[in-house]
Amino acid sequence: MKLNSIGLSAEKSEVLSKELNVLLASFQRYYQNLRGIHWNIKGKGFFDLHLKFEELYNDANTKVDLIAERILTLGEVPLHTFEDYMEKARVPAGKNITQDEAAIRLTVDTLKELLIIERKILSLSDEANDEGTNSMMSDFITEQEKTVWMMKAWLTEEI
Repeated sequence: MKLNSIGLSAEKSEVLSKELNVLLASFQRYYQNLRGIHWNIKGKGFFDLHLKFEELYNDANTKVDLIAERILTLGEVPLHTFEDYMEKARVPAGKNITQDEAAIRLTVDTLKELLIIERKILSLSDEANDEGTNSMMSDFITEQEKTVWMMKAWLTEEI
């Protein structure tokens, strides 16, 4: 078996990197959604939501960098064009969202999709004995599950 520079299967690292690139593209779309919501949110909850969406997009931006650097660590190349992101992203795109409930619902729907992708990567990284990717996915999942819970509490209904 051919190993990459960090001692993991080169073949399994390539498969993992492809899925990480899907996650990267999806996070880039999520980030853009959050920026748009942050800029355009209206209503009585403006001040609280404006700050919350800024917090979320800053977090997403950090995660984008972590994902890209993990792909590089595995010996592969991260996607880096909007064309690639549009093609590979698996999360919904939000456009002209100004209302609080629509913004929260889009965020929850997106996080659900990100969690699906991350759980797939978690399984693949476990099979590849890739503790670095495994740890990163575990951290992402834990944070995002909590965010979904909080967003659902804000909506005051099951979604």
